[in-house]
This record gives sequence, structure tokens and C-alpha cells, in this order.
Amino acid sequence: MSADPELEAALARASEWVRHYFEDARAYPVLSQVEPGSIRRALPPSAPERGEPLDALLDDFERLVLPGITHWNHPRFFAYFGITSSGPGVLAELLIAALNINGMLWRTSPAATEVEEVATDWLRQAIGLPEGFSGVINDTASSSTLYALVAAREAAGLDAGRRGVDSRRLRYYTSAEAHSSVEKAGLVMGTGSAGCVRIPVDAEFRMRPAELAAAIARDRAAGLTPFAVVATVGTTSTTSIDPVPEVAEIARDHGLWLHVDAAYGGAAAILPSHRHVLAGCEHADSLVVNPHKWLFTPIDCSVLYCRREDVLGRAFSLVPDYLSNPEAGRVRNLMDYGTSLGRRFRGLKLWFVLRAFGLERAREVLAGHIEMAQKLKAWVERDPDFELLAPVPFSTVVFRHRGGDAANRGIEETVNGSGVAFISHTTVGGAYVLRMAIGNLRTTEDDVRAAWEAIRAAAAQLKVSSQTSSSKPTS
Repeated sequence: MSADPELEAALARASEWVRHYFEDARAYPVLSQVEPGSIRRALPPSAPERGEPLDALLDDFERLVLPGITHWNHPRFFAYFGITSSGPGVLAELLIAALNINGMLWRTSPAATEVEEVATDWLRQAIGLPEGFSGVINDTASSSTLYALVAAREAAGLDAGRRGVDSRRLRYYTSAEAHSSVEKAGLVMGTGSAGCVRIPVDAEFRMRPAELAAAIARDRAAGLTPFAVVATVGTTSTTSIDPVPEVAEIARDHGLWLHVDAAYGGAAAILPSHRHVLAGCEHADSLVVNPHKWLFTPIDCSVLYCRREDVLGRAFSLVPDYLSNPEAGRVRNLMDYGTSLGRRFRGLKLWFVLRAFGLERAREVLAGHIEMAQKLKAWVERDPDFELLAPVPFSTVVFRHRGGDAANRGIEETVNGSGVAFISHTTVGGAYVLRMAIGNLRTTEDDVRAAWEAIRAAAAQLKVSSQTSSSKPTS
């Protein structure tokens, strides 16, 4: 094979850049500081006629692209939920791109199917799900939850895949705090937002089982067709944990499919101290957990576990002649468990990460994140200008300044504009509140403290500005 010295040099340069980036990510502002359109204006309006040197591409990556990057791999990225990456995951992604396989069928790359089966089963054991749950990797929890709900519709015996169905009469149930992807699944399935029934929550933002049972009974009495319940372990706004054992019992009594969205919180179950967060999930029909959120695997990697994989396959399997294969019935063809025919070798990066870290190291990192969150919680509770808004079962702290919505918006904008840290917001009880989610592999207590001090400094500055403004004489 002929050597390609240009590619060899570019790979070495890119590898060195990645190594330095992991060491020096704090040198960058966390949130991109560019103005809308500035990057596009700096790029040529059309593709070049002649190819350019790889060195020039890497130069422009550093000069033009990096200023427009919000650094999700930054130790002070505390917004949303982190999607921290790791060296083993990056190494696997390089090999995945080089192989460039499509794992739609077992025969199109047997290793892609079987490594995925092994890696997802390792994770199943690590989080304490019983045997009988088989895993398949999708891009994100939005897809995994959609596929689970389509399977739920199939399990209801409506023959929707073959004959179609009047989805406007279908109903599925979830918490008022559930992720928007649960409702969005209804837009794809045809139930619309009206088909997704939001169940009220208690003082700790958990679904109320009695309200769930009452909603199902009401809809049945009205001639509607309930078919699924979605519980959440780690809601997006407050990371609350629905009472899955009680919800599972209601779902079973009414013959409904139970899906559990544990995209964020499920990873914590690798800790003996947090195994309880998945209590009752052994009775679920399906469950999703995202290793790209809190298990150091580069995005995208969302594992859908299903206890009734035959139903999932029945909902999605459609095999044209050109994809028929002699192994059918003896192997799993991963294309049969969702809409995607093209399938990346995502299992390799999960396998690399689990092997390189080992469960012991993974537990240490997650326990450290949870401990840092508890310290942040204590700092908030000690400061008379701030108040805690929700329990802290994982590594996310929800709080607000007592000055009101405008003050909290101002604090968020000031902190994020400084580049020191990136925090986000949500609404709790109608109030605009702040969130800090700790999940980056390289985050330290010093990083959490730096963000907290930036928040307090922004609050103090807003107070000074307000006092100065109010003291000005009126004409």
C-alpha cells in the first residue's frame, strides 16, 4: 500500500491537538462568544475547484471553527446535561470513521452486531437490569423513546404497522416534568400533543400515581385507547425520579406498556449507593440510558433496552428482497429495531470506554460528581441571597437568586457571557431558575467553585447596579 505522508502528518497534528485540548480546555471560553452569521461570512460561498492541503484545513479549523464552538468537553460546562467525552472514546471514533461500516445486517459486519450486543449487556449488568433485557444502540434518547412507544402501540394489538390506525384516539401518559422528546414522539406517531397526557407531580416533582390511574380510567370511559406509560429517572429540569414501582403496577393492571426514560439518571445505578434509582425498572417493557451523557462515551450513544424485543422487531422489521439474508432467524439484524437502515459502529466506543475505565474507575468519577453537587447544594443553602428549588438525587443542582426572574436571567447572561462557565435555566413552579449539571470527566471542585463564585459575583453586580439606578434623582 502506498504511503500518504500528508495524511500521516495531519493525523499526527490532529492527535497532538486533541491531547492538548483535553489538557488545556480551560483556556477556551465555555460558551462561544461569536455573533450570529460571523462564521458563515468568513467561509467561501462555494466549494473549491481544486483540493486544498490538509494542513490548510486544520489551520482553518483552529482559526475559523474553534471560535464558534461551545465547549461541551470543557470542565466548566454545567448547562443542560453534559456529554463528556474521553480518550478511549475518541480513539474508538477514529477507528469507526476509518472502517466506515454500515451495521444494518449481521453479515454487513458481524463484529458491529456482536460487539454492540456484548457492550450493551455489560452495561445492563452494571446498572442492575435483570436478564431478559436486550440492548440496541441508537443516536439519542429521542429516537430510543420514539421506538419504544411505537413498540407499545404494536403491543396494543392495533395492527398499526400494516393497516394504520386513527392515532387521534390513542393516549399515552407521562409526568408533567418529562422530557419534551416524549411528547415529540406523539408528533411522529400521529397522536399529536393531545395524545400525550401530562400527569401532575408532587412537591418533589415526581409523577403522582393516583392521578395517573385516574387519567387512564377517564380516557377509557371516554372511549379512548390508552397504550403506554413513560416514567422518568432523572427529569431534565429537576432530575426527579418518578415512583417507578407504583407506576409499573398501574401499567400492569391496565395492560399498558411501561417505558422508562433513564437517559441521564440510569448511569448512576452503577453505584451501589444509587442502585435504588432503578427500583421497579425490572418490570418495565423498555428503558433507555445514554452513555454519552454520563459515561464518558462520545455522542451519539443511546442504549434502548427492551424486555419484549420480539414486539420491537415486529413493529419495525421490513425486509426487502435486496436485504434478505441466509442468517435471518439465527442472528440479530439491528436494522429491525428502528427506522434507521444506516447504522454506525457505535458499539465499539462503548466497548472501548467500559474496558478502558472499568466499572471501578467509572464509579469513582460518578461518585465524585455527586459529591461535588452536594457541596454546591450546601453553598447555595448557606447563602441568604439564594434558594434551592429541588432535591439533588444526582449531580444537578437547581436554585435561584431571591431577587426574582429578571435577576436570575441577568446572572445567567453575565456568567455565560464571561466565558468562565456555562450554566442553563429552566422553569420551576412558574419561576425562572438556574441549573448546574456536573458531569464532565475532568471537572474538579475548583471548577464548580469558580462557577459558583462567578454566579455570586454576577448577583452582587446586579444588586449594585440596581441600587445605583434606584438612587438616581428623578427630574
